[in-house]
Amino acid sequence: MTPTMTRRPSAQRAGRDGFPQVLHAEWTKFRSVRAWVLAMVAAALMMVLVALLAGVSSDQRDAPAVPIGPDGEPVTDSFYFVHRPLTGNGSITVSVSALRSSILTGPANLRPGSVPWAKAGLILKGGTRQGSPYAAIMVTGAHGVRMQHNYVNDTAGFTISPRWLRLDRSGDAITGYASADGTRWTKVGTVHVSGLGATAQGGLFIASPPSVDGMGTVPTVATAVFGDLRSQGRWAGGNWTGDQVGHKSPSTSGSFTESGGRFTVSGSGDIAPAVRLALTTGGTLGEILTGTFAALIAVIVVGTQFITAEYREGMIYATLAASPRRGRVLAAKAIVLGAVTFVAGLAGSAVAIPLGEGLARANGVYLWPVTFSGQLRIAFGTAALLAAASILALAVGAMFRRGAGAVTSVAAAIVLPYILLAQIPFLPAGVSDVLARVTPAAAFAVQQTLVPYHQVTSVYTPYNGYYPLTPWAGLAVLAGYAVVSLAVAAVVLRRRDA
Repeated sequence: MTPTMTRRPSAQRAGRDGFPQVLHAEWTKFRSVRAWVLAMVAAALMMVLVALLAGVSSDQRDAPAVPIGPDGEPVTDSFYFVHRPLTGNGSITVSVSALRSSILTGPANLRPGSVPWAKAGLILKGGTRQGSPYAAIMVTGAHGVRMQHNYVNDTAGFTISPRWLRLDRSGDAITGYASADGTRWTKVGTVHVSGLGATAQGGLFIASPPSVDGMGTVPTVATAVFGDLRSQGRWAGGNWTGDQVGHKSPSTSGSFTESGGRFTVSGSGDIAPAVRLALTTGGTLGEILTGTFAALIAVIVVGTQFITAEYREGMIYATLAASPRRGRVLAAKAIVLGAVTFVAGLAGSAVAIPLGEGLARANGVYLWPVTFSGQLRIAFGTAALLAAASILALAVGAMFRRGAGAVTSVAAAIVLPYILLAQIPFLPAGVSDVLARVTPAAAFAVQQTLVPYHQVTSVYTPYNGYYPLTPWAGLAVLAGYAVVSLAVAAVVLRRRDA
């Protein structure tokens, strides 16, 4: 009996349709089609062009200076201040027997209303200049006793009535106390505030931030009654001085009266971190990268064409004959397309961000500050957004096999929600929140630079630059759509003839 030997295929033959070879073949296809390569270059150039236009089209050189806080952030610093100088250490105590708020409904028409973050209390501040450091203890319209310092920091106290407040200074340590009866005191918090100087301005203050009205805000005014004002330490003698810190207008400028040791103080404004509605003339890096929208259209078209063109020209049969494992072909296309799109998006972002930022600042536009790591996140995140969108388009193209239908479907899934979120100011907040969480347009959260603050009531919507998801969570939503669609496309591709 003669043994029969089975001949094994050579390593060279086995490797002909290996994944590296499939990957190389798909890369060769992509770079061989000049229109696709030019479309990717155009996508990067569109980002740069829009950044250029955004930088040169705005001129804010005559706009008022933006108040900057101790940590370099933009702030709102507008309130009524009844003050005296305090040299060195000391304390001040007062009772607050009333805090009433009114909402401006016309040029000279005020109606009683609820302003949850209206605030009245004691403050030590490094002068009356906007943005100077401070620490304050206060009662609020609906959030009880709070201790706040340097605009962004907020410590909750408790709800008491009647309310007594005390503020102590020892060097740069400021301690706030609250009491229900003026005898038994509870410490709310101790903060360290540098920059107060040897002599700080201290006394009574009142602020009443704008009230949200639809998609905007309206001014409000608050009035508080203070009594039993006592102080210890080296406070200057003489009368108390009343000043409006920051913005003044006929309808919101404050005032105070003193009678029998009782102070009635009225005022408007806020002492808080700035939000978008309070600084409408400012700009963000997300706005400089508005060209991402145009680039998105380009990469969606290329993504669908990368596979639908093979169906249209009949080349898909040769591709699948050369590599029968169809899921591997689709994976290779996704890798090539995603990598090329990522590089194009990163190149466009890397040029657009510094170019647009420099031109905008030269024209006096205030840009919300972003750390270097934040700029890297925006640049790489934008590139990943475009790459994920192109892969989603590829997957939909594989399922539809027709370019027009695939482009329309992906555009409806990403572009339409983005237009509704970023371009429609009157979109209801609830609808906006849902769209920004569950649609692929959630990925644009990767470009956000604004931070919402719980102590500032405002309209926090994508139209104003605030997304409900964190940057990477928003990008993960789009990535999830792309991965699921690619998996479905692989199943569909395996089950049909071609």
